Amino acid sequence: MTAPLLVAIDGGNSKTDVVVVGEDGSLLAGARGGGFRPHEVGDRAAVEVIATAVTTALGRAGLSRPDAGLAHVAAYLANADLPEQEESLTKALSARGWARSVRVGNDTFALLRAGASAGWGIAVVCGAGINCLGVGPDGRVSRFPALGSMTGDWGGGFHLGELALWHAVRGEDGRGPASALTAAVAAYFGVERAVDVGLALHGRNLDGGRLLELTPVLLETAAGGDAVALSVVERMAEEVTALGTVSLRRLRLLETRVEVVLGGGVLTARHPVLMTAIEERYAALAPLARLVVTDAPPILGAALLGLDEVGAPPETYAALRAALRGGGYRR
Repeated sequence: MTAPLLVAIDGGNSKTDVVVVGEDGSLLAGARGGGFRPHEVGDRAAVEVIATAVTTALGRAGLSRPDAGLAHVAAYLANADLPEQEESLTKALSARGWARSVRVGNDTFALLRAGASAGWGIAVVCGAGINCLGVGPDGRVSRFPALGSMTGDWGGGFHLGELALWHAVRGEDGRGPASALTAAVAAYFGVERAVDVGLALHGRNLDGGRLLELTPVLLETAAGGDAVALSVVERMAEEVTALGTVSLRRLRLLETRVEVVLGGGVLTARHPVLMTAIEERYAALAPLARLVVTDAPPILGAALLGLDEVGAPPETYAALRAALRGGGYRR
């Protein structure tokens, strides 16, 4: 049996995936835990979510000792948006004693590594939230704070769900234009009026996280030709394009053939009404960019970055890709 080499961690808003990778690139074990949300539960509790998943994966790999003796931990996390956050999380994970070295980065690095054939380019993630990373062929990096509206962000699945409800209620009570969203939102939650959804949220009879479920409702309503829903989808396409083209401009790559990797649930759903709008805008503003919607799981990017860090031989990469594309870590 191959010796364990590293632990890779993909910490998203909704779930945390962990894999233990062997020296030959094989998948030794995996585990799935809760979402990494330090902005909601605090750093200590968020790190504990990671630690629980790592401990489970290590146990499945036969490494039950606190000091697992691994070469490296590669952790790529949503909500690790600032250098000081990455530094703090690196210290917290290093203190666990799992490996000789630890690298913490934002999850956009993992998306880019998993989806870009050259290992550099632009990554735009639109899941529950939205973020963008650019890495040039010379190693220069373009990033955004990605802390929400206070740092200029717009969009993401949760925001789209909020907007779907907002327009549905305003179309219902006359403050806004009539929209098919009104009936669609009410029907989705099985209530008589769209405003009943807002009242249920206010009264905490409905979990606020379920607003994410309205993103597909919004997209389907837009596909049906509703002008209000279409305006929101077009605004989302503009934001995905703005993030990518600004990053290309910063890195002086607008005149270079470069991959723009699109990830996160909103984009990997490949809904035609949104994807067509995105493709049209990139064709106009960055015609040399090639859009890549990656089907690779984000944990693959984290594990590949881990192999990069330890200087793994080339043959381990193919083995790792084959193991993780199969989804066998999801236990």
